Amino acid sequence: MSEGWTREQMAARTAQDIPDGSYVNLGIGIPELVAKFVPQGREFIYHTENGMLGMGPPPADDERDLDLINAGKKYVTALPGAAYFHHADSFSMIRGGHIDVCVLGTMQVAENGDLANWSTGAADAIPAVGGAMDLVQGVKNIYVITQHTTKTGEPKLVEKCSYPLTGPGVVSRIYTNLAVVDVTPAGFQVIELAPGVTFEQVRSRTGASILPPQ
Repeated sequence: MSEGWTREQMAARTAQDIPDGSYVNLGIGIPELVAKFVPQGREFIYHTENGMLGMGPPPADDERDLDLINAGKKYVTALPGAAYFHHADSFSMIRGGHIDVCVLGTMQVAENGDLANWSTGAADAIPAVGGAMDLVQGVKNIYVITQHTTKTGEPKLVEKCSYPLTGPGVVSRIYTNLAVVDVTPAGFQVIELAPGVTFEQVRSRTGASILPPQ
């Protein structure tokens, strides 16, 4: 059994912090799960950069519409009132500051909010930054969901990113399997620990200074 929150619990916890009525863009991977967890009494309007506003949760296998996919090429549904538009119009929404929250995965986040989520910089790496560079510059609030460490135990929350940056100083909050962490002027600040996780466990697996919950 893994420590702390599961992937779905991380997504559900993230959804709790998204204000009612927000326009939200979800990155590929764990962030896509956030669409399943809209808190009762709230409405989120999901945006996907390939040209849809009003994206719904994934369909059942026998209810797939082959024309409805998100930017990660996963099947989605359309909620009542959904709109479709050109790819360029979608990026105008992003670049124009019209999206409230973006939830992304990451490889590294630095203590000053720098984000590295598209390449390790290896010579054989595929240059596939996608829309992430536009999203981190144009969206009002950038949240990150990630495992606290890599599969080999290396910290993902670090003093300084060693991978190519997606954007400098853009991340405001991080959701890991161990904790919810804010990026503050003083560095990383734990806001909430996952059930059964201690602050010492979080500190020992973080590659930078980190402050305990207040």
